Amino acid sequence: MSSPQTANGRSIKIPSPDHPITIEATAARVRVTVAGKTIADSRHALTLHEAKYSPVYYIPRSDVDMTMLASTDHSTYCPYKGDCSYFSIIPGGERSVNAVWTYESPFPAVQQIEGYLAFYPDRVDSIDLSSAA
Repeated sequence: MSSPQTANGRSIKIPSPDHPITIEATAARVRVTVAGKTIADSRHALTLHEAKYSPVYYIPRSDVDMTMLASTDHSTYCPYKGDCSYFSIIPGGERSVNAVWTYESPFPAVQQIEGYLAFYPDRVDSIDLSSAA
């Protein structure tokens, strides 16, 4: 059985028991800081759990200081989520190049992350979770 193909010939994979992906509302407030500046602060983040990877917090763009980000030409492809584009965090300098990613048009199985951004933990100072209250 072959995998469905995208228009450009890349395969699309559907989450399954062998590679599960779940997305849920994050109960905690999520805050991302770089160079002493708060880049993101959200009580509306989503937590994406994928297979055996660490959870990833996706933050709505409206809760991210987009003036601190610069879009880059870097892109990747995930057969489960789709085409991914990146941003660098300006105050983070070289360490924060391509530190933020987003799926502008995610595949239907992960449609919830459309309009959300995620941050590499090792390219920011901190991703803190605290009580959402």
